[in-house]
Amino acid sequence: MKVLVIGHPQAVLGFSLAGVQGIAVTTAAETNKALDEAMASSETGIVLITQDVSNLIESRMDQLRQNSTVPLVVEIPGVHGTSADQPSIGDVLLRAIGIKI
Repeated sequence: MKVLVIGHPQAVLGFSLAGVQGIAVTTAAETNKALDEAMASSETGIVLITQDVSNLIESRMDQLRQNSTVPLVVEIPGVHGTSADQPSIGDVLLRAIGIKI
């Protein structure tokens, strides 16, 4: 199964340098389209979505957090980092897939 990143163009570029495929988005419509494609793909196992982009589709993200199993949709910090009340990416990955980084 593949990991896919949906997010800010700079974040997607950074992940692509590590070999992770991504879709750069800047609007809610682009984000929803990218998520629809990811959810329809049988090859995608984990979707990482940057926080700045997930804020564009808050209600859908709330629904995915509660109901999504495969692919697993995980919100990660955006290019500007996290707010003080947000967990670090390490904490998110540990909770989501049991990997400590």
